[in-house]
Parts: sequence; C-alpha cells; structure tokens
Amino acid sequence: MSAPSLAASSMESTIAALLVPGKGLLAADESFPTIEKRFKEFAIPSTEDNRRAYREMLFTTPGLNESISGVIQFDETMRQKIDGASMSQALARQSIIPGIKVDAGAVALPGFAGEKITQGLDGLRERLAQYRELGARFTKWRAVITVDERLPTAACIDANAHALALFAAWSQEAGLVPIVEPEVLMDGAHTLARCEEVTGVTLRRVFEALILQGIVLERMLLKTGMVLSGKDCPQQADVGEVAEATLRCLRRAVPAAVPGIVFLSGGQSDVAATERTNAICRIGGAPWTITFSFGRALQDAALSAWKGAAANVAVAQRALHHRAKCNGLAVQGKYSATTENEGQGLGP
Repeated sequence: MSAPSLAASSMESTIAALLVPGKGLLAADESFPTIEKRFKEFAIPSTEDNRRAYREMLFTTPGLNESISGVIQFDETMRQKIDGASMSQALARQSIIPGIKVDAGAVALPGFAGEKITQGLDGLRERLAQYRELGARFTKWRAVITVDERLPTAACIDANAHALALFAAWSQEAGLVPIVEPEVLMDGAHTLARCEEVTGVTLRRVFEALILQGIVLERMLLKTGMVLSGKDCPQQADVGEVAEATLRCLRRAVPAAVPGIVFLSGGQSDVAATERTNAICRIGGAPWTITFSFGRALQDAALSAWKGAAANVAVAQRALHHRAKCNGLAVQGKYSATTENEGQGLGP
C-alpha cells in the first residue's frame, strides 16, 4: 500500500474509532489563560505541576473509555508524563485516541471591531509532523464567530473559513484527522432564529472553503455548536425547539459526506448540554454520526470536586465518569432523569 493510501486508511480508522456508538470526545485543551481562570474559582495556582495533576486525574479516570473515545489535548499536556509514559500513551493504553488543539487562539480581526481571527498557521506543517510523532491521531482548530444585529461580517466568516481550510489541508497531508470548529458564540441577546441564520451561513461558507482547498470530507469531522438562543435573550428556546432548529440547520449546510458532527457545549451547563444532545439524537435520521466534544460540560463537576487536592481525586473521577456516562447515553437518545439522578452525591 502506498504512503498516501496508508495515510487515508489511518485517518478512516481514526474516525471509525472516534465515532463508536455511545462514545464522544473530552476536550481538555484549555489554553494557559483559560485554565488559569477556571483554577482561580477554586484558588488553585495555575502551575505546570497542578495542570499536569489535573489532566492526569481526568485521563486516568477508571472506566473513562466506556464513554470517551478521544481526548483533545493542549500542547503542554502532550509533552507531560504519567508514571513515565506520555499523556498520549496513557490514553492509548485505554483505547482512547489522543488528539491535539493546534491553533494559537483568537485575536482581534483588524478593521472589524468586535470580531476575531484565529492564529497559528505559521509553522503548522512542521508542528503537525511533531505532534504525530508525539502520538496525536487527530487535530482541532477553533474559529470564533460573534453574533449581534450587525455581526458577523462576511469578511470575518471568510477569513476564518480560509484559515480552517488551510488547517484541515495540512492536517490531512500529515495523516491526521482534522476537527474543523467554527463556533457561533452564545454570548448576546440574539434569538434562536438569528443563531440558526448565522450558523447556517457560517457552515456553508466553511464548507465552500474546505471543498475549494481540496479537503476530503470523508476524512474530517465537524465540531459545531447547537442552535441556541443567546444567553441574554429574554425568550429562551426549549429543548425541543433547540433540537429541531439544530438538525434543520445542519441538514441544510453540512454535506452528507462528512462522517460525523461533534457538538461543543459552548457555555451551556452540563445537564442542559446533555439534555439537548439527547433530544437531537432522539429525533434521528441524520446522515452523519452525531456525538459530543465537551470541555466544561464534562469537566466542571470534576474540577469542583478536585479543588487541586490529591485526596479528592477519586470523587472527582467519579463525577467525570458520571457525566461521560450521561452523555454517552444521550448520543444514543437513551439519557433520562433516572440516569442523571444516579450521580447524586458523586461530587460536591
């Protein structure tokens, strides 16, 4: 088999492993400023040792592989070790696929107040080769789309779509599965209908750029948000409305060739994210596999229980296992209040 064929086969195998029914992804790729902010809530100093200990607690949770198929890591994490093994090796031993966030974060888009562009394309080809040597099998790049009555502009969407397409092209060249993440933010007072409009426009433009760049759609995943009312909108859509609007929007904008869509939680509470995922998956009939790629919605209960103390690791891991189990059931449309209540007392 030729090198390109081997790379294609490897990417397809990675996608199949990530999209195993009843499993999803744990996003543990917080940047230094983000994890410092989260640690601060519990007076945990954001030192390298504490960051390593936190991620070790997450990654070594007993039974995590029952509901988690892949983990998105941060650059620092991928270079740290657990008992002499790399974080990626520790995950792979549990049949969890290691991945890596490769963007360098969002900064102000010049000339367009209130909008952002994601950095990180410089040197990306070389970094991807290194990440593959370090054990990564998939990558992720996040773009940020702000919504109000005048935003986003076409310029912002186009700039981010172009960057996402280049990221995806270099990832596939390296034999790594790209997770393309254009996130339409929940921040603001926009309605459900406005979110659906912006999400649809954004996704269509992103896929135009991906196709133009020659991306093999069958060897990528889409990470996107659900269609939601802005968090400050006075009229919040109910679970059923969110599910219907989300599936309608995705069917109109996402090619059926894409094998899977992984939802981000994007600031939703952990239970709300699970309930909405469950409602979407209960409707069924989608041409792609739908699952989750949650950060805070999986980690919040565990971080709250851990508080930086080794004595709290076991209770924190039970809290993470419960949230992962709830979401694993939700992607099968089998989540219920009974399942949620089984977690009572697992954390603070």
